[in-house]
Amino acid sequence: MKYILVTGGVISGIGKGIIASSVGLILKSCGLHVTAIKIDPYINIDAGTFSPYEHGEVFVLDDGGEVDLDLGNYERFLDIRLTRDNNLTTGKIYQSVINKERRGDYLGKTVQVVPHITDAIQEWVVKQAKISVDDDGVEPQVCVIELGGTVGDIESMPFIEAFRQFQFKVKRDNFCNIHVSLVPQPSATGEQKTKPTQNSVRELRGLGLSPDLIMCRCATPLENAVKEKISMFCHVEPTQVICVADVSSIYKVPLLLEDQGVVGYICQRLDLPIEMRARKMLTKWKEMSDRSDRLLEHVSVALVGKYTKFSDSYASVIKALEHSALAINHKLEIKFIDSADLEPNTLQEEPVKYHEAWQKLCSADGVLVPGGFGVRGTEGKIQAISWARKKKKPFLGKMYLNANSTEFHPESKHPVVIDMPEHNPGQMGGTMRLGKRRTIFKSNTSILRKLYGDAEYVDERHRHRFEVNPELKHHFEERGFHFVGQDIEGERMEVIELDDHAYFVGVQYHPEFTSRPIKPSPPYFGLLLAAAGKLQSYLQKGCRLSPRDTYSDRSDSSSPDSEIAELKF
Repeated sequence: MKYILVTGGVISGIGKGIIASSVGLILKSCGLHVTAIKIDPYINIDAGTFSPYEHGEVFVLDDGGEVDLDLGNYERFLDIRLTRDNNLTTGKIYQSVINKERRGDYLGKTVQVVPHITDAIQEWVVKQAKISVDDDGVEPQVCVIELGGTVGDIESMPFIEAFRQFQFKVKRDNFCNIHVSLVPQPSATGEQKTKPTQNSVRELRGLGLSPDLIMCRCATPLENAVKEKISMFCHVEPTQVICVADVSSIYKVPLLLEDQGVVGYICQRLDLPIEMRARKMLTKWKEMSDRSDRLLEHVSVALVGKYTKFSDSYASVIKALEHSALAINHKLEIKFIDSADLEPNTLQEEPVKYHEAWQKLCSADGVLVPGGFGVRGTEGKIQAISWARKKKKPFLGKMYLNANSTEFHPESKHPVVIDMPEHNPGQMGGTMRLGKRRTIFKSNTSILRKLYGDAEYVDERHRHRFEVNPELKHHFEERGFHFVGQDIEGERMEVIELDDHAYFVGVQYHPEFTSRPIKPSPPYFGLLLAAAGKLQSYLQKGCRLSPRDTYSDRSDSSSPDSEIAELKF
């Protein structure tokens, strides 16, 4: 097993997740099996109880793990399926060590950070790295490990120490360190400054880790003199200083690393047995990133939610929209609307904000209402859905219905949305309906079923505490709503569609979590097709796109599903 540790310096949120994903992608394109682990130094057991404003969205895995959004990047870039243990937190490590101590596993010894916590970290990484994340069940050959936060943080010290020891346990040929740092460019002088990177690398080396590659995040490409200065002061060759300048699309980052010889260096440094031949996977990736720069037609979607001030709160939703827009050859414009701004109260208190929000909504080609918890902004979401229904605007959303819910009105006598039996209201973490669940289609004429390739069922990821009250199903069906998808037992309403509407779909699950750049999520794909006015022709052609909208030159094989055999990573 080869281990690649990605650390970060100077500031958090520097782009370690995208760089770790990109390194994994270019290695996978060489035919290697790659897995990924994200380490978060916070004490929380998982990300499930975070506010979206803290760390962005909570990403949900097949096994129900609520994890950091970077695992979403790994899955999308590498086309793999991770598990909850691929996200390691301080809380998980301390919990496992304390449980061992309570069982008497340490035979009366004093339990300390070194060696017990550091050993537990190393054992976790070694064990998790061997678990297959591909459909073929093959054990991975390379494990990319991202250490969250910034070098020097007090929270991450046990992890840095663990990897200092780890590099000697697994031997030099099996471990390398990529350090991501910032090269700021103050507007006053316009000069690229290397001192923050020098200090960051000095601190890392002082803690016992020497970077093999220094990836410099910067606004503009690194000047040669700056590269040589970093090389001289940070004890690396100039070829080991990699420029990761700002680019128009994150899909260009793997190509940026490839062009600077990152694959060649890692393969030589870790003695990886690969051939440096032309790689089909990267060719397709380049085609996709080039296409994003050439789009002429536009499509706009209003995203009506509670956390719109911080785009990472809807990271997977935004990516799913981008994947679908790219698949139909349209440039995407997302209009972020705080759902509370659509409510009558805002008209009284801040009329300008109210009218701006409604103007955004009315000018959009389609409407998307993602899920959310709590009362705030719910009325605004319902207003947006009602408007989309009456004006026949393409709509996709989590199931919100204009009636009472036990989430918002616990004493309601006629609830349409009810608490699920397995939910424990006394405890917040991990008590929802989580992970991959099967939805059975009950209708042959369902639009969503056709978009899924006329499948009899789909497996999608869930994260919710509440469900539609099945006793009131007939009331909705009398008014043109159809519950076209249900769970295996037929008790839970999973998918709803509306008659006499271009595209009005509500789902109980989160389809965005399984969207991939070259295989967009069908519900989002349907929304974008409808918003661009292409849905009916797409369905009439047997769910085929026109040749110019596909990633293949062959017009006889142009549906996303048939293409995927060729494009599969």
